[in-house]
Amino acid sequence: MAQSPTLFVEVHILQSLPPSNPNRDDSGTPKQALYGGARRARVSSQAWKRATRTEFAKALEPADRATRTKRIATLLTERLTRPAAEGGTGLETAQADRLTAALLEPLGITKSSKKEEQSAYLLFFGKRQLDDIVKLLNGRATALCALSDADLKAEVAKLPVVSTLSTGHPAEVALFGRMVADLPALNVDAAVQVAHALSTHAVRTEFDYYTAVDDENTEDHGAGMIGTVEFNSSTLYRYTALGVHQLRDNLSSAEDTRDTAIRFVDAFTRSMPTGHQNSFAHRTLPHLVLLTLRTDQPVNLVSAYEEPVVGATGLASESALRLAGELRSVAATWGAEPVRTLAAYNLGSDKLAEAFGPSIAFPQLLDSLGRLLGHWLADGQIPQADAS
Repeated sequence: MAQSPTLFVEVHILQSLPPSNPNRDDSGTPKQALYGGARRARVSSQAWKRATRTEFAKALEPADRATRTKRIATLLTERLTRPAAEGGTGLETAQADRLTAALLEPLGITKSSKKEEQSAYLLFFGKRQLDDIVKLLNGRATALCALSDADLKAEVAKLPVVSTLSTGHPAEVALFGRMVADLPALNVDAAVQVAHALSTHAVRTEFDYYTAVDDENTEDHGAGMIGTVEFNSSTLYRYTALGVHQLRDNLSSAEDTRDTAIRFVDAFTRSMPTGHQNSFAHRTLPHLVLLTLRTDQPVNLVSAYEEPVVGATGLASESALRLAGELRSVAATWGAEPVRTLAAYNLGSDKLAEAFGPSIAFPQLLDSLGRLLGHWLADGQIPQADAS
């Protein structure tokens, strides 16, 4: 049976944050955006992707994780200086530095003019990929270091360093992609798109005036320090789209694709940017998690909130009803009905059940998603009724 060429798993989340400042601009103000003529709370896609990557990595062994850094040369040198029994070559630091420079030259990586130990740009790669580069030396590290600069460059040029970093991607790189303008061969198309989270309603920034007492000052009753921090409260609409077909291409293995997709949905749902976390303890869980599976194109449902929600008795329930209405409206107007929907929510309404289906516990939602992805990866079809 021919496999459907594309499959998108979309995650729509409604989540309320108490007074907080999880993502601030250069002046310390909570990030905002104008939408529908009203000022909204905003958490940038970059902030939530970082939080998701951090949450995702908790389930991985340290050696299987990815890192995004300018210090690839430092990390490779450290590996080369390890004893052979620990996967290194036992080189002295000076020798390892010289060999590292030769190995990384084909990548177009040059040192930063400001910090000599850093490369000129961030590179996103898997830690095991550095170990694979060391393995390319095949016990010849000491012999290579004995060569002249010209001969060393010529010998290293024969090693498939670029292809080593272009294959065997860890799950994080497969999900979030990699862009290297100077060397397109290293580029990895991202399987994930993440929208800026927006409040479903208008917000106003508030100020917390705080003081700190000097515990050892017994001479007067004045504050040891005073200051202000800006914050707001919001019910956010969060959205991401995962291209399962692209993730499969990046990882090659159907089993890895399925497992990575499930872990991503779990990590995106549970993640939280940590700005001012200790001051506000704003780590909440969503009111609603809606998964929509589509085989044509992703559809961000933020238009449900182009007219700001005004809740007389809270914002979450009205926001959920708006989302249900937008899902039905998009299907009726454009014929863009999801192949399947799965939802977990703690807001009671018959209208939500009509639009999203019955609420199921989040662990069960992930299990159901895994079964559906298993069917698609095996034969290109999403069954209309969930199968065990």
